Amino acid sequence: MDIESLKFPVGRFTAPKEITAQQLEEWVGIIEEFPALLRAETDKLSEEQLDTPYRPEGWTVRQVVHHCADSHMNSFIRFKLALTEDNPTIKPYHEDLWAELADAKNLPIDHSLKLLEGLHHRWVALIKSLSETDLQKTFFHPANQKTISLATTIALYAWHSTHHLGHVKLVSERFRQET
Repeated sequence: MDIESLKFPVGRFTAPKEITAQQLEEWVGIIEEFPALLRAETDKLSEEQLDTPYRPEGWTVRQVVHHCADSHMNSFIRFKLALTEDNPTIKPYHEDLWAELADAKNLPIDHSLKLLEGLHHRWVALIKSLSETDLQKTFFHPANQKTISLATTIALYAWHSTHHLGHVKLVSERFRQET
C-alpha cells in the first residue's frame, strides 16, 4: 500500500455540501457502533501488537485508541458549547503532542475503550435529541479559521471513527496474514 492509503484508509474527509436526514441517521449509527467495533478489533491484538504503528512513522494502535478518546471527548464538549453559546470559539489542541504523552503511549487501552463506550452513549443520546435548528448551530475553530455546524461535525466524527478503525484494521490484518 502507498503511504496515502495507509494514512487515509477510508479516504480523506470531505465536508458535505448538503446533509440529508438519512445521511445523519447513517452517521449517528457509525458513531454509536464505533466503541464496540473498536473493542472487537483491538481484542484480537496482543500487547506487542498494540504497540505496532499502523504505518511507518505513524501512531501505534495504543496511541490511536487513546487519541480517539481524547478527540471524541473534545468533540462532545464542542457540541455542548455550540448548543449553549452563540458560535463559541473552541480550544484546539495539539493531538500529535497529546499522542506522545505517557498515558497515550503506555497505558492499557481498556480505560479509553470504556471511556468511549460511556461517552458515545451520551453523545448519541444528545445528537438524537437535536432539532433541525440545533443541528445548524456552530462553533468557530481558530486553527482552521472555519465555522462548523453540528451537522457537519457529525459527518466529520463518523468519518473520524471509520478512519481510525481502518488504522487498527491495517495492523490486525497484517498480523493475520503473518500467521
